[in-house]
Amino acid sequence: MSPLGGGSLLLAWQLKGKHVLIVGGGDVASGRIESVLAADARVTLISPSNGLHPLTKRFLDGPYNITYHDRLFGGVEDLVDADLVLTAIDDVAQSRIICGLCRDLKVPVNVADIPESCDFYFGSQIRDGPLQIMISTNGNSPKLANIIRKKIEQNLPEHAGDAIIRVGELRTKLKERAPGVGGEIGKRRMRWMIDVCTSWEMEELALLDDQMMKRLLDDGWEKNAVPAPAEVGGRSRQAHNTTLNFIAPDVLVTTLSFVTGAACACLFLLARRR
Repeated sequence: MSPLGGGSLLLAWQLKGKHVLIVGGGDVASGRIESVLAADARVTLISPSNGLHPLTKRFLDGPYNITYHDRLFGGVEDLVDADLVLTAIDDVAQSRIICGLCRDLKVPVNVADIPESCDFYFGSQIRDGPLQIMISTNGNSPKLANIIRKKIEQNLPEHAGDAIIRVGELRTKLKERAPGVGGEIGKRRMRWMIDVCTSWEMEELALLDDQMMKRLLDDGWEKNAVPAPAEVGGRSRQAHNTTLNFIAPDVLVTTLSFVTGAACACLFLLARRR
């Protein structure tokens, strides 16, 4: 076990509706804008227009909650009502001034490329729908964090984001059917959801629909059991894709290819009947 200390507290910070001030509009700033917009923050951007990155311009032209000021940072008055401040400018001295003002006001601040002026780090992130994973090197090596992120991303199960959405919907329906906070009902709900998640494959969870969820609750929760996907009308994504491939053949195949494909289809159907 690694010794305690020297790390950061990793949190899923809820920024919805919070006011985030971003100073700078270049490449790094465009990434910061994207990150906070994904968290439904209310953004104020301060940057001269001649320094805007193309992605930053697209955000400003899009349907996003951004207030833009075409100028340099003006001082402490720009920090009024800010819940979070991010700076991404080349002027190191100005960045340190902004950091000092934020800390005087107890406003969390991140100064790009100056770790000691950061109250938090962004890290390298993976996102698949509601699934978010952050890899942090605590400011030591952003490049290594990016390399590690790619390795993790390559090994994530397919359809993880879809599975999480469906499980979230199932969990909501379960709470409606068996309401209550804590106590025995809460423990039973937790145990049953754990059993579902560990008994079903990720791709099977991703294919849950409303009808399957109802049957899963009727035949599973109500009977204190976890039915298999096939018992509630489910099937694997692989089987689903196989069926689609048989339904939509290439209309431009040659006669020989058609005959071969038909023969394979017959063998497949015979095998299923055994």
